[in-house]
Amino acid sequence: MLEGDDVPDFEALVRFLVTPFLESPDALRLDFESLSGGQRLWIRVAFDSEDKGRVFGRGGRNIQAIRKVLKATGALHNCSVHLDIYGESSQDSSGGHDRARPRGGRGGGRPRRGGGGGRPGAGRPPRRSQSQDDA
Repeated sequence: MLEGDDVPDFEALVRFLVTPFLESPDALRLDFESLSGGQRLWIRVAFDSEDKGRVFGRGGRNIQAIRKVLKATGALHNCSVHLDIYGESSQDSSGGHDRARPRGGRGGGRPRRGGGGGRPGAGRPPRRSQSQDDA
């Protein structure tokens, strides 16, 4: 429950986390809504559309990191925190579904150098022995 002196200042925390990405920090607008007797906190953030790319970051990494910090802070105080960005679509928050190629995992992307499943020399033609060279 978020009551008392040990309550984190979520407004200051959000400003601290978001402001470095903003070209015009004065445009940052915050709205807070406490639900379930303080057990849930909804934070709504609005800023200039020109700053959207910087706030979200490549693949949504910046906004994901900001959300993780807020959720972790809330968890320390037995509260669930949800950050909502004004004008955000579902693709914005997930890191974009329009990636050119998938990252990581097996079977995707370029073939590995040498072509060989982790064995030294795999994928190369066999070496000729000296007896073949002398003949």
